[in-house]
Amino acid sequence: MRRSEFLRAVDAEFGARSATLVNDLVLGQIGSRTASEALASGVPPREIWLALCAETDVPVERRHGAGRLEPRRR
Repeated sequence: MRRSEFLRAVDAEFGARSATLVNDLVLGQIGSRTASEALASGVPPREIWLALCAETDVPVERRHGAGRLEPRRR
């Protein structure tokens, strides 16, 4: 996931609340930082996305993010 994909996914999932969540919500899974702090310090956007989803109880089936129709298979 790229930074731009992360931002689209946040906007698609949270709409008007997206900026507030990215800038104000502290995520314990990524070192007790906000998403914007984590992005600035080099944490991979996918890791931040998953932490944000877990913190805000996004259902697992929607955690693959925007911009992709299905999660990438490994």
